[in-house]
Amino acid sequence: MILRVAEEGDAERLDRYLARLLDEPRNRVQRWIGDGHVAVNGRPAKASLLLRSGDEVELAVPERPADARLTAEDGDLDILYEDEDLVVLKKPVGLAVHPGAGRTSGTLAHRLLGRYPETAAVGGPGRPGIVHRLDRDTTGVLVVARTDRAYRHLAAAFAERRVEKAYVAITYAAPRPDEGSIELPIGRHPQDRKKMAVTKTGRPAVTRYRTRLEAGGLAWLEINLLTGRTHQIRVHLKAVGHPLVGDPVYGEARWRSFPGSVRRHLRLFPRPALHARRLAFVHPRTGEPVAFEAEVPEDMSQLWRRVTGEGAPG
Repeated sequence: MILRVAEEGDAERLDRYLARLLDEPRNRVQRWIGDGHVAVNGRPAKASLLLRSGDEVELAVPERPADARLTAEDGDLDILYEDEDLVVLKKPVGLAVHPGAGRTSGTLAHRLLGRYPETAAVGGPGRPGIVHRLDRDTTGVLVVARTDRAYRHLAAAFAERRVEKAYVAITYAAPRPDEGSIELPIGRHPQDRKKMAVTKTGRPAVTRYRTRLEAGGLAWLEINLLTGRTHQIRVHLKAVGHPLVGDPVYGEARWRSFPGSVRRHLRLFPRPALHARRLAFVHPRTGEPVAFEAEVPEDMSQLWRRVTGEGAPG
């Protein structure tokens, strides 16, 4: 696999860069480098090498044995597409993608192992085939790799911004102008390490948006992510003064300023009003462009109708 270092990787250590992009433990990446499996611009490199934008990083790492720490579980999977290389599915609300703090079962990763046991040897520890993630309460399109080759290809595509990631969101009022980009660095919140925030020391993050509809004090936005920071859409929209409806962390309880007739619908909406609508990339085996879409879930359409009195976009 060959990676071209983007601007956001400039001046970053080689081991940190690969660990971040491939979602791998840093000590494992350091072993790969020490064993000669990684080259930069055609030459062997040290883990401490500071990369520059445009550098070419080549990996030829051995496949890892299956991760036995997860137990396969039964559970529904809403499959949009599958072949021998990958699976594209529609993630429902309330389902975590992989185990985390205090969550050792009942995730998408456990269900994937139940249906696709071969993914146990693909991807990071505890994350069988997981190439990218959606927040627990974000719905929409997710791609999973079934082979190590597909995983490496897709991981590189995400890292090099060659994947189209399109979302829809309902926010409090509409950003100005009606169409534009939010380019603000994102890092850990300086006081609350469980949250993300716009910080001077954060990593570059770019969110493009377009207001599709505006009514009743709400806006229906179409969003494209150019980077993939944790909570990026939620943090960026809060930063420009238009947080997501239903966001318990970044939403600021804006529902309080609405008329009583609609306040209840906004207050009780149980999740951030965000949906991953479309994912497009080059297929890792065929080299052909492919695209997958998931219709907007009924809870978001219903919220829009109840608050604005208008039909939701298709």
